[in-house]
Amino acid sequence: MKGLKIIVLAKQVPDTRNVGKDAMKADGTVNRAVLPAIFNPEDLNALEIALRVKDQIPGTTVTILTMGPGRAAEIIREGLYRGADDGILLSDRAFAGSDTLATSYALSQTIKEMGMFDLIVAGRQAIDGDTAQVGPQVAEKLGINQITYVEEILQIEKAKITCRRRLDNGVETVKAPLPLLLTVNSSAPDCRSRNAKLLMKYKHARTVTERQDAAEDYLYLYDSRPFLNIQEMTVRDIQSAPEHLGLAGSPTKVKRIENVILQAKDAKRLTAADEGINDLMKELIDSHVIG
Repeated sequence: MKGLKIIVLAKQVPDTRNVGKDAMKADGTVNRAVLPAIFNPEDLNALEIALRVKDQIPGTTVTILTMGPGRAAEIIREGLYRGADDGILLSDRAFAGSDTLATSYALSQTIKEMGMFDLIVAGRQAIDGDTAQVGPQVAEKLGINQITYVEEILQIEKAKITCRRRLDNGVETVKAPLPLLLTVNSSAPDCRSRNAKLLMKYKHARTVTERQDAAEDYLYLYDSRPFLNIQEMTVRDIQSAPEHLGLAGSPTKVKRIENVILQAKDAKRLTAADEGINDLMKELIDSHVIG
C-alpha cells in the first residue's frame, strides 16, 4: 500500500489542570498569563495514532496543522520532535474570537489549500473548551466521512480503515473509506516521548515571524536547511469569506460569566472502616450530591 498523507489537527491550550485563584480575570475571562500553554492532551493521542500509521506504512507523511497566535508554533516543534514531518501555523488577527464554527471553517479552508490528503486526525476535544465540535465540523465542511471517539486503528487496507471506538458502555468496531477524519479519545495510547536526534535536528525550526523577532542569529541556517522553515499562513493565503471568520463568523455568544469559588465550611474525619464509609455515603445521598 502506498504511503498516506496525514494531517493532525492540534491546539495549544492553557493548562487548566492546575487552576489557581488567579486563573480568572475580573471580567471572567481566562488569565492566560498565569497558566502555562501546553499541547492539548488528546491531540497528543491523535498524533500518536498518526505516527503509528507512519511506522506501519512506508512513505506516509504527518503534517501538524494548528491555528493560534505566533507562540502556537511551539506545539509544531513538539510534533517534529516526536516524528511529524512538517507543520503549518495558521495565524492572523482576523481569526481572533473564533468559536468552533469559525475555527472549523478556517481549518477546512486551509486544508483545501494544502491539497490532497488521505486522513485527518484530531483529538476528541480541547481542555479549554470541551466542546468536541471542531473535528466533526471540519469533516462536514470538507464533505468527508468521520469516525469519532477512536482509540485504535485496527487495520488499513485497500483505502479503508477499521477503527475501534470507545463508547460509554463498551466498544464498537467501524470501517470507513478514505479520505476520512478521526477524532481520538484519551483512552488511545499516550504519545511517544521526544526523540533526541529529532530534537537536535528541529530545535531551531521557526516560522517567518519567529525568525524576525529572534535575538539569536541563526538566519544562515534556513537557506541551507529548508526543513527548519515552519510554514506560516494567514487569512490572505486561504480562500475565505470575512463574514465566516473570527467574531463575525461566531454565532456562539457568551451572555454572562460567573466566578464560583468553593470554600470548605467545615471538615469531618472519617475512618476507613465500613461504618465510616457507610456514614459518608448516607450523608452524600441525603444532601443529593449523589443518588
